[in-house]
Amino acid sequence: MSMDPAEVEFLAEKTMGEIGPFSPSLPVDVPLWMALNLKQRQKCRIQPPEWMDVEALEEVKQKETDDKFFTAMPSNHYMEITQLLMKYAPEDIPRADQIRTLIKDIWDLRNAKLRSSIDVFVRSDVTHAKLNHLTPMEINTARPFLTRALDQMHMLRTNTQTGLKQTQE
Repeated sequence: MSMDPAEVEFLAEKTMGEIGPFSPSLPVDVPLWMALNLKQRQKCRIQPPEWMDVEALEEVKQKETDDKFFTAMPSNHYMEITQLLMKYAPEDIPRADQIRTLIKDIWDLRNAKLRSSIDVFVRSDVTHAKLNHLTPMEINTARPFLTRALDQMHMLRTNTQTGLKQTQE
């Protein structure tokens, strides 16, 4: 069963933090959904997560470029959190345009790596593969294509084996 991006985004909103007590002008950790709700009602200013920093994301991008395997991301919901914060609180994100570009670059790098990995997997005769450090959104993006490709490969292999058995008999 495949989830659409809105469903995965909903899961990302459940990222927890401590709630209260609330005091004016003092930062408080709250779940993302609550921060966004308060922001929409103009009751707070959102502080972005520590990883949502240009220098930190440039390092993540460089590591992802240099490594042939997937690297661990700073958040399991990096894409969804970025999209939500850029949609509802871009004025609270320092250097928001650069952050948006870096996240898109990282997403593109990881998706290209994922497509390449799927291509190698489908072309091989192996029956399973292990992909570490994928996020739920990345898995969801690949799931429809991969399941169709695996179904087709199974049908082809089954038909080929059936044909070989009939030829041998």
